[in-house]
Amino acid sequence: MIPFLDLKAQYSQIKPEIDAAVARVIGSGHYVLGPEVTAFEGRFADYCRTAHCRAVNTGTSALHLALLAAGVGPGDEVITVSMTFVATTAAILYSGARPVFVDVDPVTWTMDPGLIEAAITPRTKAILPVHLHGLMADMDPIMEIARRHGLVVIEDAAQAHGAEYRGRRAGSIGDLGCFSFYPGKNLGACGEGGALVTDRPEFARRVSLLRDWGQEAKYDHVIAGYNYRMDEIQGAILNVKLDYIERWTEARRSLAERYDALLSDLPFARPRPPRHARHVYHVYAVRLQGRDDALARLRDAGIGAGIHYPVPVHLQRAYAELGYRAGDFPVTEMLASDFLSLPIYPELLPEQAAEVVATLRSAVWPGVADSDRAEHPQSVMTWSDNRRAS
Repeated sequence: MIPFLDLKAQYSQIKPEIDAAVARVIGSGHYVLGPEVTAFEGRFADYCRTAHCRAVNTGTSALHLALLAAGVGPGDEVITVSMTFVATTAAILYSGARPVFVDVDPVTWTMDPGLIEAAITPRTKAILPVHLHGLMADMDPIMEIARRHGLVVIEDAAQAHGAEYRGRRAGSIGDLGCFSFYPGKNLGACGEGGALVTDRPEFARRVSLLRDWGQEAKYDHVIAGYNYRMDEIQGAILNVKLDYIERWTEARRSLAERYDALLSDLPFARPRPPRHARHVYHVYAVRLQGRDDALARLRDAGIGAGIHYPVPVHLQRAYAELGYRAGDFPVTEMLASDFLSLPIYPELLPEQAAEVVATLRSAVWPGVADSDRAEHPQSVMTWSDNRRAS
């Protein structure tokens, strides 16, 4: 059995530190927004190379508060993508604004900057790019468009802890960056958690108020707020795990290189990020024709695999009122039909990665011997080209 993710293996490696951190919090009697959370905020801001961090209870709350801090509200529009988890869209709707989708780039699978300006209207207030699978969106043209039109940029970096774009960390390029610490993330809590980072002190102050019932001091509520506070145990756990994030990231990147090598002769596209990017591989997704059959073969063999994401947000029944239809975003819909996510986590052994590929190989070319594979056409779906590789 090779699970898609093995959180028990991670815990077993740092168990004494995690147990001590939890015991310390329980013994302190301070369980919400205490010194552990404050310490984590400072350290995570440094990690993201930003001036401020505010910890909250979920990544969805981080997105919601980022929108509110930036002044997004009823009647506004926010440009984003449909190739994402539904939380991105939900947060926009929570703010009272309307999500306006654009398609993704067929090479990076993230927001296509060339489609943004056509989506801008007088009601547009913000752009919300999503860093998918651990690869950052093409931020320079996004920021240039935003500055020219007076728009706020909020990075959805829920899958991109430590990712980089031209030497800058995820969350540090836009006006605000939002992270999730859901247990399966590259930096995950033992429960729910999220954070916002920013260089703008006015945004950090407003988020501080909004996450804690709008309180400036105890029982002094200066604005209407929310109960979006991070609990102290999660802050303590994240402080422990933050010491390991770079080690774990390099392990993910090493595994991705191994997958790249093992998959090099197979007839589907695999990640090949631009040279200017540091991909942190929250997900290692390939594009594969006949994806559903391959997924079934992997699962039958006891190998965890998944799809991120099988139904784009614009085609989810919950968001039908937005008025989008099949065919509106052809690249997004093509990716949703082709994506297959393979196991990748720091504790995955190289021989397990090889077993995953061997099983996938038998699903793609059943009954074809290794010596015969060179004879078979590959019908490769290209992931990158020279124009996008620089």
